[in-house]
Amino acid sequence: MTIAELFEMLPARLNHEAAAGMNKTLQWNITGDEPGVWAFQIVNSVGQLIPGGVEKPDVTFTTSGKDWIAIAEGRLDGMKAFLTGKLKMTGDMMLAMKVSQLFPVEST
Repeated sequence: MTIAELFEMLPARLNHEAAAGMNKTLQWNITGDEPGVWAFQIVNSVGQLIPGGVEKPDVTFTTSGKDWIAIAEGRLDGMKAFLTGKLKMTGDMMLAMKVSQLFPVEST
């Protein structure tokens, strides 16, 4: 699966109950083989993917494409990636901690 395909799946993976009443924008800066910037805006439980990102996201994650795929597929725990420096975060830490609720990973 490519980075673009993973991000294109985000709207379908959004947990609408966890996103209820939310008005936030998350952004990912992907480095490495498939670099790019992707934002995801949530407005009252409705999500919209924004390729290329936005100017002022509420939280920004920076990671390699390889690590992002591992996190998105549930092979790498996001918190462990953060604690080991594989995932960097700036902005709203409380929002960052809700990502696993907003986009639950299906066990394979």
